[in-house]
Amino acid sequence: MGNWEANVRRVVPYTPGEQPKQKNIIKLNTNENPYPPAAGVREALNGITDDNMRKYPDPTADILVSKIAEKYNVSKEEVFVGVGSDDVLAMSFLTFFNSDKPILFPDITYSFYDVWADLFRIPYTTRPLDDEFNIVPADYICDNGGIIFPNPNAPTGVEMGQDSIEEIVSKNRDVVVIVDEAYVDFGAKSALPLTKKYDNLLVVQTFSKSRSMAGARIGFAIGDKKLIRFLNDVKFSFNSYTMNAPSLYAGVAALDDEAYFKKTVDMIVNTRERSKTRLSELGFSFADSMSNFIFAKHESANAKDIFAALKENGIFVRYFDKPRIDNYLRITIGTDDEMDKLFEFLEGYLK
Repeated sequence: MGNWEANVRRVVPYTPGEQPKQKNIIKLNTNENPYPPAAGVREALNGITDDNMRKYPDPTADILVSKIAEKYNVSKEEVFVGVGSDDVLAMSFLTFFNSDKPILFPDITYSFYDVWADLFRIPYTTRPLDDEFNIVPADYICDNGGIIFPNPNAPTGVEMGQDSIEEIVSKNRDVVVIVDEAYVDFGAKSALPLTKKYDNLLVVQTFSKSRSMAGARIGFAIGDKKLIRFLNDVKFSFNSYTMNAPSLYAGVAALDDEAYFKKTVDMIVNTRERSKTRLSELGFSFADSMSNFIFAKHESANAKDIFAALKENGIFVRYFDKPRIDNYLRITIGTDDEMDKLFEFLEGYLK
């Protein structure tokens, strides 16, 4: 036998949230939007022709790039699109994090960051959140090879103020700072205006959460034209046709219905605020979430036990068996009916 395994690139892979196959469950574990996409999305998908499927899609994704540029009042040259924000972020790691110095990100954050760093052989150092799960800007004012953090953070849901974001960006002009805004539409303030002021800032967003399109896999980045040009150079060296035709047309249709977008986001925010009150009454504590989930621990019950009991009864939430957060549950905000069923179960379980 040969020794081919000696040359295999080995990594510990990211573990995605469980996608249960059984029906009649309450799925509150992967931060999906509980409401359907805008009606125009279905119409766009119904309009996909045989030619759309027979031919390669536009490698520049121009119809979607143009629509995003129009919505966010930037030029097309300032927009990059990819297969979900994960694809955009992975391309960003590969493009911008090439120093011998370590990149920086929080110790409690999106758990794909360290996976990409390991995959691409990027040195990294984590900076601890404070006891209230806040990012400490002073911890990022040091020699480094790049910085990334979500805002609001995941899985904590905590928003970082714009002044703190600008402090980090302005004091790290020699590296690229990436702000991952997957959950920004649920009440947080976007750092997008800062991209006009700082050419080293890249802001990444997604259609998966607020636009109910996790299945379409659409993500995008906005930043200085030079950043986007470098990203596209790497993309076209990796895979020219990253965006499929149905996603391109569906994405444009989703952006065309701003009223529906605002309506569903408002519904989720209202349910989230009501859920905060109810969880507090049940003995849970949590940081003030500005996302479509709540990251909570109970005053007396063990999170892992609650997680298992919920799952056994067809209610799926997310549990992370990691230091500092192994007694927390991340609970996605569902419909009012789904949340009421969660609270009804918890009320009985916690007696």
